[in-house]
Amino acid sequence: MQAWTQPEIPVVAGPARRLRLYDTASAGLVEVNPADGAAARIYVCGITPYDATHMGHAATYVTFDLINRLWRDAGHDVNYTQNITDVDDPLLERATATGVDWTELAQSEIQLFRDDMTALRVVPPQNYVGVVESIDLVIGAIEDLQRAGAVYDVDGDLYFAVKADPRFGGVSGYDAETMRALFAERGGDPDRAGKQDPLDSLLWRAERPGEPAWESPFGRGRPGWHVECSAIALKYLGMTFDVQGGGSDLIFPHHEMSASGAEVATGEHPFARAYVHQAMVGLDGEKMSKSKGNLVLVSKERLGGTDPMAIRLVLLAHHYRTDWFWTETDLLAAQERLDIWRGAIGRGSGPDGAAVVDAVRAALTNDLDAAAALAAVDLWAESNGDDTAAPALVAQAVDALLGVEL
Repeated sequence: MQAWTQPEIPVVAGPARRLRLYDTASAGLVEVNPADGAAARIYVCGITPYDATHMGHAATYVTFDLINRLWRDAGHDVNYTQNITDVDDPLLERATATGVDWTELAQSEIQLFRDDMTALRVVPPQNYVGVVESIDLVIGAIEDLQRAGAVYDVDGDLYFAVKADPRFGGVSGYDAETMRALFAERGGDPDRAGKQDPLDSLLWRAERPGEPAWESPFGRGRPGWHVECSAIALKYLGMTFDVQGGGSDLIFPHHEMSASGAEVATGEHPFARAYVHQAMVGLDGEKMSKSKGNLVLVSKERLGGTDPMAIRLVLLAHHYRTDWFWTETDLLAAQERLDIWRGAIGRGSGPDGAAVVDAVRAALTNDLDAAAALAAVDLWAESNGDDTAAPALVAQAVDALLGVEL
């Protein structure tokens, strides 16, 4: 599937730094730097295409865009793969509720997402892959799990047996009670009769009346959620890639199940070297979510005249691991910051440019401390100096590292 337009990324002078990120699985900071000359490999879970793109989505993809940019700044090629869950229960339910064909709904929302990502200057993935175009990959992954003895049937539906993975639970670190509660809350079916374990996850859903279905060796049906990402990641990245990313609501069950399925299917460990998660974005004291209907959409903001760079600055002002709430006050402050930065870039000189670039690199490579990076640019913009090369250098760095075009 086609992604979106690639922004131009300047090459910034000065030494790059090694990137450290918080790894959910080990509950600590780890270096996430491929070997010299090797491509960095990252998989970020994509949207289910309806109600795109809300600010929770935008925060996630801007966060992983920073990682992409920092690796590029360090001289690495980046193999970035992102999926689109373009057939799933929530999408089908929305299509039914609105009377729109599910494929038309998916395509329109995917295009809206592309437009939003282009406006926010998010570097596109090399591999932008829909589930519908990956059915054969999913079937192959399920057959690998069958050969590993990790699949069983419940009334025609196929399930992954978590007991096949002795490391199950190692991504999230959650106890059984927490996992069961989250599984029920986030699309699982822990109470289904006939399952061997409440946490066993659906691999293949046998055809139901009125639902899309594909031919397979298991009968007509469609994939379960978690095996889709396992299959796509294995195809385009292979095992033990550098970063598995997504929102914190994907830690369990999605990332736990995806990793477990891939490791059992291949007999290799780990699925990813680091699991990195974006915190939740809320509105009016509640999590921003499709089910609640309390969404602030990037498209509505930008079509209403908001500068996409101001939206990006709002997102960057909050640390990616801290939950926060979207406010109009933040947006106004971001627009003011953008105006000040652009004014400073328009001056003929400024304080030492190399120093502020190094400060931005230092902040971002320290677990994506974007707020500290913004503060370093604020200080530069509010100070005077006689470095005539500084404005151009700072503009390049802000563009290349923070993704903000001045």
